[in-house]
Amino acid sequence: MKKTLGTMIATAAIVLLTATFGFAEYAATGASNFPFFQLGCLIVGGLILVSLKRKYEKMYTAEVVGAFALYAVLMALFTNPVIEAVKTLVS
Repeated sequence: MKKTLGTMIATAAIVLLTATFGFAEYAATGASNFPFFQLGCLIVGGLILVSLKRKYEKMYTAEVVGAFALYAVLMALFTNPVIEAVKTLVS
């Protein structure tokens, strides 16, 4: 029961972080320049982390959520709005 509850909490956090990423990118870029590749990478990464959490019982839920949050930040750094902001900041 504890294993299933931890997996469900991790899954809920991953879904919420992915939805937040999608909403923020849609608000920043609009529908024409939406980063579908980064969204797909987030979904695949989330599925991998949930399957690892399910397979290895010694993984803590906070570790999985923290790793996915860092992964989401990394994916967000390589989108067009952030790259354009860095370009204007540097020049």
